[in-house]
Amino acid sequence: MLLSDDPVHAFMPYPAVPVAHAPSGPLSGMTVAIKDIFDVAGYPTGCGQPHALAESGIKVATAPIAAAFLNAGARFVGKTHTVELAYSLNGKNAHFGTPVNAAAPDRIPGGSSSGSASAVAAGLADIGLGSDTGGSVRGPASYCGLFGIRPTHGRLPLDLTMPLAESFDTPGWFTRDAAAFVRVGDAILGEDTSPLPAKPRLMIAEDLFEQTDPEALRILNAVVARIDRMGEPLGKVRVVAPDFDALYWAFRYLQGHEAWQAHGAFITRNKPSLGPGIAERFAFAATVGHPEVKDSQNVRKRFREHLAAILDADGVIILPTVPDVAALLDTSEADLEVQRNQSLRLLCVSGLTGFPQISIPVATKDGAPLGLSILGPPGSDRSLVHLAAKIADAAMQRIA
Repeated sequence: MLLSDDPVHAFMPYPAVPVAHAPSGPLSGMTVAIKDIFDVAGYPTGCGQPHALAESGIKVATAPIAAAFLNAGARFVGKTHTVELAYSLNGKNAHFGTPVNAAAPDRIPGGSSSGSASAVAAGLADIGLGSDTGGSVRGPASYCGLFGIRPTHGRLPLDLTMPLAESFDTPGWFTRDAAAFVRVGDAILGEDTSPLPAKPRLMIAEDLFEQTDPEALRILNAVVARIDRMGEPLGKVRVVAPDFDALYWAFRYLQGHEAWQAHGAFITRNKPSLGPGIAERFAFAATVGHPEVKDSQNVRKRFREHLAAILDADGVIILPTVPDVAALLDTSEADLEVQRNQSLRLLCVSGLTGFPQISIPVATKDGAPLGLSILGPPGSDRSLVHLAAKIADAAMQRIA
């Protein structure tokens, strides 16, 4: 890393190799920390796995999405820790340790973009570049009190990036505040293919809110009441079809199948030591067969059509990012897996459809951050970024 100190264990301890950036540009004066699944010239790409790090070698080219930040004027400060092979939502790494959640140090930071979220939450970087397959930006954003985006699938490039499940993988980023979030969105996203109208149709996803912890639901409902004062009354909608279990398993099967396609040969050849949760997930991935994949693809197709019809070109859905605040660091692996599975029931909505979602820091529970999300039509990402800033402002307004 290129910083003198890393008090939250956010960065990989690579030798400090300077990386060129544009001397001016829309992100000039800002710093960026980059998840260690994106190639950066002069550095290895370790992917949170010691054997993968040993095989990496020093990269001679930088991933286009990382280069986009540098070419816009952001200054690189280091490569950040990731969960092993990016296949977990809790942020723990059995080999390299767990970055500190600066917003709630007794709790997990979330993953797999744990180091990027940690670096931004601790003020060590203005921007954290991460990736989101099943929630690896949105979850840490909620847990660490940050803005975080999962863009429309395929909108931003993933060349020279470690894949996990390619039909779900997206790059995304974190910032601490709305102004920086908008600044990055304007610099990186380009023009929307489907911009939202000035006053989008806002809808509350009732069935998704029903998946939250009761106290988290009470807190989020108070925030939603403030958002309701922004303009037109909020509509109500039930999003999930045919049911939560069908969507959850469609996501699990498709992600598992693609994860094994990406890493199965590496695991079979090298038999690397895999940490808790990661080993079990890849063991499951190896068993996913053609019937499960075919059925899951059909579920995904029908659900995407269903959600597209709800959103049309002007709709935005308001939903909880995850069911609750981050788990405590001493939570058992079994209980972390329960929380992961509960979270996936919310996170898979954007994952299966490929539609953009933004997590907004709006509240706390038990002293830990709690995020609220907005989800829009495909290609509305930049509009959604600007709307997130307005919603964040509304969420801070107290009702008399």
